[in-house]
Amino acid sequence: MAPTTHTVTNQPPPLTGYDAFTEDAALAESVARHIAPERLSEVRGELGELGRAAGSAQAQEWGRLANENPPVLRTHDRYGNRIDEVEFHPAWHRLLGHAVSAHLTGAWARPDGHVRRAAGFLVWTQTEQGHACPLSMTHAAVPALRADPAIAAEWEPRLTSNAYEPELLAPGGKPGAIFGMGMTEKQGGSDVRANTTRAEPLAEEGTYALTGHKWFCSAPMSDGFLVLAQAPGGLTCFLLPRVLPDGTRNTFRIQRLKDKLGNHANASSEVEFDGSTWARRLGEEGRGVATIIEMVAATRLDCVIGSAAIMRQAVAQAVHHTAHRSAFGGLLIDKPLMQNVLADLALESEAATTLALRLAAAYDSGGEADRKLLRLAVPAAKYWVTKRCAPLAAEALECLGGNGYVEESGMPRLLREAPLNSIWEGSGNVQALDVLRAMQRDPASVNAFLEEIGRARGADHRLDAAVKDLLTELSDLEGLEGRARRLVERMALVLQGSLLVRFAPPAVADAFCASRLGRDWGGAFGTLPHTLDLGAVVERARVKI
Repeated sequence: MAPTTHTVTNQPPPLTGYDAFTEDAALAESVARHIAPERLSEVRGELGELGRAAGSAQAQEWGRLANENPPVLRTHDRYGNRIDEVEFHPAWHRLLGHAVSAHLTGAWARPDGHVRRAAGFLVWTQTEQGHACPLSMTHAAVPALRADPAIAAEWEPRLTSNAYEPELLAPGGKPGAIFGMGMTEKQGGSDVRANTTRAEPLAEEGTYALTGHKWFCSAPMSDGFLVLAQAPGGLTCFLLPRVLPDGTRNTFRIQRLKDKLGNHANASSEVEFDGSTWARRLGEEGRGVATIIEMVAATRLDCVIGSAAIMRQAVAQAVHHTAHRSAFGGLLIDKPLMQNVLADLALESEAATTLALRLAAAYDSGGEADRKLLRLAVPAAKYWVTKRCAPLAAEALECLGGNGYVEESGMPRLLREAPLNSIWEGSGNVQALDVLRAMQRDPASVNAFLEEIGRARGADHRLDAAVKDLLTELSDLEGLEGRARRLVERMALVLQGSLLVRFAPPAVADAFCASRLGRDWGGAFGTLPHTLDLGAVVERARVKI
């Protein structure tokens, strides 16, 4: 066959060699809004450097290799000694090492740390989501460690360090450490109070021997873990190091790695503690949930940020493809119906990013009102944003047609990753029930939420009407649990609408309120009113290379 028949035409160039931070207008503007002016130039420079790395061909290749070469469990060495190690492809270590060096586990030790870390996490995890899990848990472990000042003084500098060392070494010999978590057991799932792992006190004050199992233990190659176990005084939180202070290995039996739908580069495992597993108590006996809850809240926010990262990458790819692909006499991006789909996807992505950064800023604030807002808004955002991620990824894939269904496009990997954040750290029902629990136990959280959305009062009649409807729903306690999903969905949408009306360009805010807060929104992408300025919304989401 003549080689001229294989001339490649009408295919878009690779989306590579760009700045994933600067080219994301919604993210860059959110950072500028929440960072102290005297630090903004420094933060922009730092995030721009990370954005260029994330958009590089090298980082994209690391992501591909890490995904295509999943971790391997090595239970024994060649001589039959139990080692319980997980072997990763070098590309995975490069991704994780770059993330740690970029301070993506160091938010607690830096001014404006949570906003700059959330922005960096959103940018960098677009390369590959499998290494986001240890990043998230290492970051989130810090507030739980602070339940014991002595333990925090020992471990917090390692967790917030920008040094990455993958070898399992004695804690005192490592400049930095990675943490995992083990809460879920096979008989309990999200009901952690049903856990059966036992903790028997040892002679040394605050130390225990653990016996039991964990059905899901994330990142088993980590240097330490926060786990829940039943002590004599009830469910308690413990710090379990992989290597003991004298350099010997703690008993930590990795039974197997999970074979998952996606998230292939990350190791999720089942582990056993055999009665000689040594751990240190964090907090009081019987206060395990209260001790670890701050970690759970932080990882839930990372689920929101991680979903926003998937959304952003999916939208960037869809818009890029259609801007370079011609069909039916013109570029796809200029076709009215395709433009409607792309604009709708871009709205969802921008709303997720704006909300994620607002919640990160609430962590930095530390004020009472923001603390109360987080109590209600984090589970609401986790419920809604993670739920919207999978349909967005599927629709974005469809924008590439058959090309999007091919693994080489990267879109199938995004689609497989998309459902995970909705499940991890509590599925949709758990989040919806947590919102109800917060409203009942802490009415001040409702006031903080209403104060936040009230800052946009009078700016858009559709938003005002949606707030009024929400207040009516909140006042009706009849059958509240059975309609909790609907209520939490409306709360998240109103919160997103309030933020976009206040901060986004008019074309974005108008389209969001007309669709998400209007009376006839069907939820499908590509059904925006045709009278809106959809071209401006799409152009805002486009990466210029």
